[in-house]
Amino acid sequence: MTQIRTRIAPSPTGDPHVGTAYIALFNRAFAKSHGGQFILRIEDTDQGRSTPESEAAILKSLSWLGLEWDEGPDCGGPHGPYRQSERKAIYQKYAQQLVDEGHAFHCFCTAERLEQMRQERQAEGLSGYDGHCAHLPAEEVAKRLAAGEPSVVRMKVPESGVCELQDELRGQIDIEWQQIDMQVLLKSDGMPTYHLACVVDDHLMEITHVLRGEEWISSTPKQVLLYQYFGWQPPVFCHLPLLRNADKSKLSKRKNPTSIDYYHALGILPEALLNFLGMMGWTMPNGEEKFSQQQMIEHFDVKRVSLGGPVFDPEKLDWLNGRYIREDLSAEELLQRLIDWRFNKEFVGQFLPMVQQRIERLSDAAPLAQFFFQGLPSMTPASFESVKLDEDALKKVLQLILWKLEAQRHWSKDSIMEDLKQVAEHQALKMRDVMPAMFISITGSPASVSVLDAMAILGPDMTRGRIRHAIDVLGGLGKKKLKSLEKEFLQMAKASD
Repeated sequence: MTQIRTRIAPSPTGDPHVGTAYIALFNRAFAKSHGGQFILRIEDTDQGRSTPESEAAILKSLSWLGLEWDEGPDCGGPHGPYRQSERKAIYQKYAQQLVDEGHAFHCFCTAERLEQMRQERQAEGLSGYDGHCAHLPAEEVAKRLAAGEPSVVRMKVPESGVCELQDELRGQIDIEWQQIDMQVLLKSDGMPTYHLACVVDDHLMEITHVLRGEEWISSTPKQVLLYQYFGWQPPVFCHLPLLRNADKSKLSKRKNPTSIDYYHALGILPEALLNFLGMMGWTMPNGEEKFSQQQMIEHFDVKRVSLGGPVFDPEKLDWLNGRYIREDLSAEELLQRLIDWRFNKEFVGQFLPMVQQRIERLSDAAPLAQFFFQGLPSMTPASFESVKLDEDALKKVLQLILWKLEAQRHWSKDSIMEDLKQVAEHQALKMRDVMPAMFISITGSPASVSVLDAMAILGPDMTRGRIRHAIDVLGGLGKKKLKSLEKEFLQMAKASD
């Protein structure tokens, strides 16, 4: 039997997401339960959004959780490179093969022409590319390429019929080819899109099983078709249920903190978070909810994954984390965990100089530093009584600041200050009107050490989590106001660019 090989392929375009860890855990559990290998690949073809900092954060957070990989960009392996940005020539070779064999074509349509086409087809109840360049004469294509005219490579798709997908959990899935777009495979800059890169990499890296979120079902026919065009055996597909909020909507940072780093900063143990993610649609045969990764591997059967949307319940996570703290750690081990978490010289040393300027006795330090060790500060709407903004304006300011900080990729005191200034100016407010709200949101108090320094030390995930918490405490804005504010935010963001 061929050795089982699975993979996780995160995009380094933001914070390390709990959804990535969830998919990684199930891929690793499946592979290891069959004596196989688990591979980590970085999908960084979106060069405009991918950052080395994000890649480093993803690798660090997955390692913290104990999701070790057998091959990857940091440890190498026989199928490298493991960053897609380093495999550009490989994709170009296979894209050209598809063109030469008549399975793909060069598309010279401009952005203006594509937008006009989209509007016209939308009016007719149609979607997708209209095939304008699919039948250009070879001589014309060669002439335009020789002239250096920008183009992309698109795949050809059957005009009729049904694609029959086999899913390990869902059985046969039928999707009509008419629903499938003529996907761009190679962009004008020579970089591949997800679908070409994914198929080429999975084949060359000998991936036997692809366990991923169910949001990919609708686009799987494109990949199945590419496997057929290349004459390759496709992997076994298994689409796992998406993590859900309590209201069954897709897990998103708008309703729940989604960064692994947030839960680390909150004081969640890695084994508890991994256990919790393992419970998402799967349980031990004996029904025990507390289990290690090794126990999950020993008993794992992908057929027992439930397709019902698993609810990511932070209260359940807290309950499980409490069990680990009480049942698995001695007093000495708990002390070491606290030291590793926040009670260490590196972390305390960042804010101690600020505290030092405000104390007269050593015993004064603890109250001033308390909020650095909290998860979410205790507060009520009454906590904001000293803020000189009406309730609606206060919630708008906090929401705009939250969105600005969610887009921030270079976390520092100066960048935070710049974001706050932009929001204040956009709302025609002075910084003295905005800062009291930030003090309370971040520290739980209207007066403390420098809140900008505190935000820089706490980091992006905990800072954003506390602002989101403050908005929730104030009752939020409501759907209509939130939608209107989103348009306002986009205008503000465009003006700042």
